[in-house]
Amino acid sequence: MSREIKLSGLSQQETDNILPNNTILLGYVGSISHGTQIPKENPDSIDDIDIMGIAIAPENVYMGLKKFEQKEVKYKEYDSVVYEIKKFFSLLLKQNPNVLGLLWLQHQNYIYKSPIGQSIIDNRNMFVSKEAYHSFSGYAHGQLHRMEHLACKGYMGQKRKQLVEKFGYDCKNAAHLIRLLRMGIEFLTDGELRVFREDNAELKEIKSGQWSLEKVKRESEQLFFLAREAFIRSPLPPKPDYEKVEELLISILRSSLGYIDI
Repeated sequence: MSREIKLSGLSQQETDNILPNNTILLGYVGSISHGTQIPKENPDSIDDIDIMGIAIAPENVYMGLKKFEQKEVKYKEYDSVVYEIKKFFSLLLKQNPNVLGLLWLQHQNYIYKSPIGQSIIDNRNMFVSKEAYHSFSGYAHGQLHRMEHLACKGYMGQKRKQLVEKFGYDCKNAAHLIRLLRMGIEFLTDGELRVFREDNAELKEIKSGQWSLEKVKRESEQLFFLAREAFIRSPLPPKPDYEKVEELLISILRSSLGYIDI
């Protein structure tokens, strides 16, 4: 239950307004988990506190007419998204890079882990497959496009727009681009998602505009090539283990809804 969780700097009521009931897993994602957060005291900082979680919905979502897939809230410094478990599993099966990352966080970046949440982490390898190439590369292409062609669009805050004008491209998108490609190559090589980045100092350089646009493009071009090579040579299974994923999901839901003990 969300009552077991209290977010730092917020009251219990504020926390409960952000998180759905029966949140079973919650962690810091984004720049905190990657080790690339730029401190608030830095005048160029544009980082929020990103959190992601999984929740089990009420019975009427599964047995009745009510619908619930996710709850997204931006409040103060927090940018939160909590997915209903079936939606979360569907995103995992699509190898969504951001969602996969929740299962590979460093211990200190988990805010809350219920026994069920831990069981999902323990079974994370059943979601691993070569299809990650398409999702990681696809997301990277999206960052590459936004980096140049969507500069100063409506989704940006004023400070981020100013940074785009200062450097001539979106440095935050550039850092995401390089990070996604490197993570994808590593994941395809050994099935481990290195969310915390040992290259975080370099990524922060990119994020703060210390790389030229030309250098970012050269690095990304090489990484796209290496990602393709990693896909061809990858020892990972071609697809996730859908049967085992479904068994795990059914077991969790039956237990949570009171049908059997897990």
